[in-house]
Amino acid sequence: MTQTVGDFIVERLHAWGVRRIYGYPGDGINGVFGALNRAKGKIEFVQVRHEEMAAFMASAHAKFTGELGVCIATSGPGASHLITGLYDARMDHMPVLAIAGQQARAALGGHYQQELDLVSMFKDVAGAFVEQASVPSQVRHLVDRAVRTALSERKVTAIVLPNDLQDLPYEAPGRKHGTLHSGVGYRAPRLVPYPDDLQQAADVLNAGRKVAILVGAGALHATDEVIAVAGKLGAGVAKALLGKAALPDDLPWVTGSIGLLGTKPSYDLMNECDTLLMIGSGFPYSEFLPKEGAARGVQIDLKADMLSLRYPMEVNLVGDSAETLRALLPLLDEKRDRAWREKIEGWTADWWKTLDKRAHEAGKNGMNPQRSVWELSPRIPANAIVTSDSGSCANWYARDLKIQRGMMCSLSGGLASMGAAVPYAIAAKFACPERPVIALVGDGAMQMNNMAELITVAKYWKQWANPRWICMVLNNSDLNQVTWEQRAMEGDPKFEASQDIPSVPYHRFAELIGLKGIYVDDAERMGAAWDEALASDRPVVIEVKADPDIPPLPPHITLAQARAFASTLIRRDPNEGNVIVETAKQVLDAVLPGHRDK
Repeated sequence: MTQTVGDFIVERLHAWGVRRIYGYPGDGINGVFGALNRAKGKIEFVQVRHEEMAAFMASAHAKFTGELGVCIATSGPGASHLITGLYDARMDHMPVLAIAGQQARAALGGHYQQELDLVSMFKDVAGAFVEQASVPSQVRHLVDRAVRTALSERKVTAIVLPNDLQDLPYEAPGRKHGTLHSGVGYRAPRLVPYPDDLQQAADVLNAGRKVAILVGAGALHATDEVIAVAGKLGAGVAKALLGKAALPDDLPWVTGSIGLLGTKPSYDLMNECDTLLMIGSGFPYSEFLPKEGAARGVQIDLKADMLSLRYPMEVNLVGDSAETLRALLPLLDEKRDRAWREKIEGWTADWWKTLDKRAHEAGKNGMNPQRSVWELSPRIPANAIVTSDSGSCANWYARDLKIQRGMMCSLSGGLASMGAAVPYAIAAKFACPERPVIALVGDGAMQMNNMAELITVAKYWKQWANPRWICMVLNNSDLNQVTWEQRAMEGDPKFEASQDIPSVPYHRFAELIGLKGIYVDDAERMGAAWDEALASDRPVVIEVKADPDIPPLPPHITLAQARAFASTLIRRDPNEGNVIVETAKQVLDAVLPGHRDK
């Protein structure tokens, strides 16, 4: 049988190591789908409910495996639906390839049905490489260059394939002028700074008396190296959200997350340090870093354009975090004075007690959502993968979930998109079917697009080696994060028309499609619910009836935020009574120390 262009593309992707593609079919991409069928499982195809979810899954696949993530869609709306998930990959520096169908070449420019200018549409999100194929002999170098660019630059790339081209016989490029003869293969180089630069960095770090370290996603593979460097420097380590799994939380000098969803020890660490070492992080909020000029800085990153971007660093090192830290370690002096480290450990121990106390406060209008994640921590398997959606659930994920060594976790970082947790969790399960996977989701994201992807779980779960896949939904009938942002940042009361959403029986929907459903409205039953879910013989949806009035606010309350919040109450927030009570219990103790003991 003659090899078609579609057949060649599938074979070439397989040669590059691609073993799974996420997507949805359509007539604009039928030629490639026919080739996938003829390939008889060489590349697994995962059918999603919506193309946006396919792109999120490709992004998550790259995050959890380090491999290229691939998604595929038809022409027109199929291709345009990919965009949000592709931006998630782009903003978190993940290698993802998007393959999109297009209308027949002769129809292009004729205002044909589903004809969009896809190259222009993808130009921003896949600007590193996006091309539309014109002739069969072109697709070889398009695939090779798209894959190699995505892997080497950790960016999104895209290939657009007219539907009539896909079924044509494949032709190898001729040996003549105007042709290209590309090949397969890429291995990341060992990237380490020059010795002089390493010594300069070591001089800055050795001179510091109070060193703080901030790690991000770029340090996920450098756990041992970070521990060794932090030990020598007597440093505390804060974690950006994408770097949450870089260090386990049982280390007493790990202060936890940083920023709007962060911890007080991380806030104090950054405000009292005299030296900052930032490793593989693009953490965006400069107000949570040291005040400019208050600390000397060293930064390590693979991408030069991320250096000295959030804080003016004295030494900027382009390099792989693990390799660079290993080279830096022998140049560092052992800190003999451990007073700074002991102070950090005291902050952190007190903070865990505070979180325990907060999690066990009773909610007035539903269960305290903090308790849901707090009860997970002592039960979660050490090899679990956890995903979180954006919204108030990310606060409890960031603060209350204790990471163990060996766990993986992620969320939509730079884009902070709603709707990523369930597709992330599905991709995690396909990538690591033997590991338990847990998604933490709010009801807003669940209704937006995650609920439909439970059908994808129902379709595929029986082929997973380990059926433990759990989605916990916080049902508070409120777009909670934005509600609290309106109160604390804008000084506006809750706008019920925009914030109230219908209550849906998520656990019953799960049961309707063959999954297990668990409903929890009593905090004392939360631990048992996690035990039941982790022991289940099939995927589980835990629906938690959560109190929307528990405030997911920053660990440090600014005067501006306090004034805005007071303005909210003056303007008569519809939930005023509960808001005052819960804020007093959860937040005002940071402003009025000891008031709860009176």
